[in-house]
Amino acid sequence: MDYPGLVPGTLLRRYKRFLADVCLDDGREVVAHCPNTGSMRAVNLPGCRVWLAPSVNPARKLAWTWELIDLPQPDGRLATASVHTGRANRVVEEALREGWVPGLAGYAELRREAKVVIGKEKASRLDFRLDDPERGTAFVEVKQVTLKEGDGHGYFPDAVSERGRRHLEVLAALAERGERAVLLFCVAHEGIDDVAPAAHLDSTYAATLRAAAVRGVEVMAHRCEVERRGGVPVAIRLGRALPVDLERRLGP
Repeated sequence: MDYPGLVPGTLLRRYKRFLADVCLDDGREVVAHCPNTGSMRAVNLPGCRVWLAPSVNPARKLAWTWELIDLPQPDGRLATASVHTGRANRVVEEALREGWVPGLAGYAELRREAKVVIGKEKASRLDFRLDDPERGTAFVEVKQVTLKEGDGHGYFPDAVSERGRRHLEVLAALAERGERAVLLFCVAHEGIDDVAPAAHLDSTYAATLRAAAVRGVEVMAHRCEVERRGGVPVAIRLGRALPVDLERRLGP
């Protein structure tokens, strides 16, 4: 996924969930839309460099959208993370269409927002449905991961996620009736090298994820890579696979 011309600044604060004050490098202080409804634990760090996308819509209330943040790492380097949760599906869709996810390559058709009905339950929707005359069907649900805890590992979710738990139940039911069901962690933080369920934040989700894997749900993780030109981020792509440890827990 390509970015428009991103503009750098310094994060002053995030507030009211959807707003962020940013001081641009030219000295202007602006209010940017924060497209993330989560806790943003570990990626909401005032004082860090952020990257904003300018709006081309003159009627839009806010002229800027917060896209990325550069986070200091223990080794002194910076790792870029995407805070825009709406980008994860676009990045994954591009990767699926281009065959960049080895375990999900080779399907003839991709559909977004796949409707699923399990038994007498009301219809649910999963992010993607892949179909192929020879390979059959695969349902894929995408979750963006940006939480890197003090132990150096990545975790999901960053807060209690009842919606995420329901998606796992749907995937598990699909797997039990013989469909291919995949949970794909889109790791949107360059400093994360592996993923585990965040039992310290949502023990129910962690237990449901482990149970879903036993019931046949495939769990994958791929890390995003931010492409830069002259130091400016110009694109974000889905990159290499990362290990998923369903049993790891955050230490004391």
